[in-house]
Amino acid sequence: MSKNKDIEIFNFNIHVNPNKWYQISDTVMGGVSNSSMLVDENGHGVFSGNVSLENNGGFTMTRLPVKINITAHHKKIELHLIGDGKTYQFRIKSTSSQFYWYIQSFEAKKGEQKVELLLKDFYPSYRGNTLKLDNFSADSIKEIAFFIGNKKDESFNLVIDKILLK
Repeated sequence: MSKNKDIEIFNFNIHVNPNKWYQISDTVMGGVSNSSMLVDENGHGVFSGNVSLENNGGFTMTRLPVKINITAHHKKIELHLIGDGKTYQFRIKSTSSQFYWYIQSFEAKKGEQKVELLLKDFYPSYRGNTLKLDNFSADSIKEIAFFIGNKKDESFNLVIDKILLK
């Protein structure tokens, strides 16, 4: 029996167009936080910016539409990162029209690392509230996102190499 292969959800390199990643922040409600997604000279994605609590703000996110089919073999998402010591959320949606996200927080420790997030541990959340729905169990991922909103003013710089479904 052949083993199903890991799937690259996204792999940064110098030829990637970072404009496929959409930036969303608290500016939609009057805040002043900001972020960008760029590709550095090493071909890594760099999600960076400033989170501000001014005007009741406090978050920013970068999101990417994807088309990933999940098999029974796939149990986790693996993030290859260079962290900055901040806490982030990785978010997934199972349909394009879904209004809520399945989320999991992780600490991006300083330095190079692999962060493993079990699919079954992604829980449904909408605007900071956990929903009374089952955790993630879908057979597809239609959108992914990195989110930061730690209830404090802070600058951040998360370097991303690749995102795998394993």
